[in-house]
Amino acid sequence: MLTPQICRLHLRTTVQLNAHLAALRHANLSPSVRYASGKSLGDNRAKDQPKKKKKQRVGFKSYDVGDAEQFSLCDAIRYIKAFEVGRSPTSPKYDIAVKLRTIKNGPTVRNRLRLPHAVDTSIRICVICPPDSKHAEAAKQAGASVVGEDTVFDAVKDGRIEFDRCICHQDSVGKLNEAKLGRILGPKGLMPSAKFGTIVKDVASSVKGLVGGSEYRERNGVVRMAVGQLGFTPEELLANIKTFMHEIKKDIAMLGDSVNKDIDEVVLSSTNAPGFSLNGDFRSPESPSARELSIL
Repeated sequence: MLTPQICRLHLRTTVQLNAHLAALRHANLSPSVRYASGKSLGDNRAKDQPKKKKKQRVGFKSYDVGDAEQFSLCDAIRYIKAFEVGRSPTSPKYDIAVKLRTIKNGPTVRNRLRLPHAVDTSIRICVICPPDSKHAEAAKQAGASVVGEDTVFDAVKDGRIEFDRCICHQDSVGKLNEAKLGRILGPKGLMPSAKFGTIVKDVASSVKGLVGGSEYRERNGVVRMAVGQLGFTPEELLANIKTFMHEIKKDIAMLGDSVNKDIDEVVLSSTNAPGFSLNGDFRSPESPSARELSIL
């Protein structure tokens, strides 16, 4: 039998518990009740709430170049040659990667140029023009490896793309459009276009300009291009890099003042070597001489 003291204690405890629960409900909280799984009521409520979206980055991620170790051109060549020991002087290629400070989904840099010292002279060029015309004969004499119209279109549709560059004579543009090769050649950067100067009137001079020429294109804020063979001297490599950088700066300037695009870093690497950030100097006091670096 309950005594009056026990009844009063029980009543007081019940009142305090009810007041505590009411305060929790008023504060939009739940008591620390756990299910058999170990989750609480609060866990389920947080799970039902929509997740906050991450703020999208406007530009590509960049780092402070001042914190990185940078090298002169001759020092970079010395270290790269150490990674390429025992390999043919014509097989490995020097590559330049130009990192840009730019926004995503903005206009990109794309062009082609002829370097002072050609890197790859084995380029295969396709010329779309009437096969029995004087333009076809001139293209073959200039060094084109594939010439024609319907035969070229059929080969591309069958998946046989046996060329690295493609130009089209202006008289064959209609047939090219009728063939509808844009979905195949476009993603590969091979579709002739007046914008990039690959729809021409004089195919012979265009082919001669492409032989030994190089193309570059910005992807994800970086422009990459092969600028030399392992057997190039430092002076030859320097001439190619200067020409390449001059063309990129000119391309950026042509985009207009409304496009904010700047060069952030220049990195030299090779086929089998890592990248070395360049500081803009030809050589440092500790660098070997250019003559020593020219010896394979």
